Amino acid sequence: MTVTGAAAREPIRVGQLSIRYLIDGTATGGMGVFELTVPPGSHVPPPHSHTRNEECVYVLEGKLRYSVDGTVRDLAPGEWMFTARGSVHHFSNPHSDTARALIVLTPDIGAQYFVDVAAVVNAGGPPDRDKLIDVMSRYGLVPAPPPPPQ
Repeated sequence: MTVTGAAAREPIRVGQLSIRYLIDGTATGGMGVFELTVPPGSHVPPPHSHTRNEECVYVLEGKLRYSVDGTVRDLAPGEWMFTARGSVHHFSNPHSDTARALIVLTPDIGAQYFVDVAAVVNAGGPPDRDKLIDVMSRYGLVPAPPPPPQ
């Protein structure tokens, strides 16, 4: 058993969200694990898909609303959802308590993705959508098209 990239980093703040990497798998092209903290009512990333990764979310604390390809669930501690490569997914916290979850990505996109997103989101004022989409696309994330009008 090899322990590679297991040192926890300082949390990365992306707006109201906190991402603390536990395993950065980018050095080996392997699995990555980070803890995601989502305060109630936080601004969150838009619905998106991954062209290179699969993702699993496992809730540790609070409740996290998570959707995959239109299936929406409020996940409580111990509950999880899997997102296959190419599936559109999204999360939010419309509840009253902060949610914490473990996110597993395989292969990992790495902590640098969140550092790059933080530079756009935390620049002040509304995030520059074009810059955000540029960062996402460099790491294989694709924003979902808006839902059709009803």
